[in-house]
Amino acid sequence: MLVHGIPTSPGLWRHVAPLVPGRCYAWEMRGYGHSIPEGQSADIGLSAQADYLLAWLRSREFTQPPVLVGHDLGGGVAQIAAVRDPGAFSALVLTNAVCYDSWPIPRVKAMRALAPALAHLPDVLLYPSFVQLLRQGHDSRERALESIGEHWAPYVAHGAAPALMRQVSALRTEDTTAIADRLPDLGLPAAVVWGDADRFQKADYGERLAADLGTRFNRIRDGRHFTPEDHPEEIAAAIRSVLP
Repeated sequence: MLVHGIPTSPGLWRHVAPLVPGRCYAWEMRGYGHSIPEGQSADIGLSAQADYLLAWLRSREFTQPPVLVGHDLGGGVAQIAAVRDPGAFSALVLTNAVCYDSWPIPRVKAMRALAPALAHLPDVLLYPSFVQLLRQGHDSRERALESIGEHWAPYVAHGAAPALMRQVSALRTEDTTAIADRLPDLGLPAAVVWGDADRFQKADYGERLAADLGTRFNRIRDGRHFTPEDHPEEIAAAIRSVLP
């Protein structure tokens, strides 16, 4: 069960899923990707997203609990969901995930503060900032260009500025700080893999997560933030390492 972050969509996992045995589900957070319209009248914060994910899982029949994998905001959702119902998952994999008080990053805090005004920006004015953000988060220029096209498309289709401002306005640090003290008692097999040159989610936080989850810290040397796109082999290897 693969969960993306911001400003991405399930396509984030397009290079990881083919490298993992069995069936992969790339879950789309409400108010993101093609479900952006649903975010207009719903809580799209991380705590609510975790409840949506758990409800979706309960509506399906799995032969065994899935491995839960999260990146960025999706990593925060994964932590919350696992704490609320650890029996729903067989293992937890986190990569460059928000956690503790590591987020929102300063740029996103600034956007959140200006959200009422920025929501009216035309797409052509928002696009350069979107491009810059994704480029800074990739260590592969080729994958950065590919990623921009992959993740900008849903925003354009549904109104980029208002959609992005709804997303950043819903971010609440307390969603992860509220469950942080329960991570050491989670009891799930876990893997933490991190691009150690990430400018958005620092490697120190990844090391703390690994310690709390009782697992080793897997470092991607010179990797930046969007590890599922730049380093799918390493992410897939981490997932395979905890498969039941």
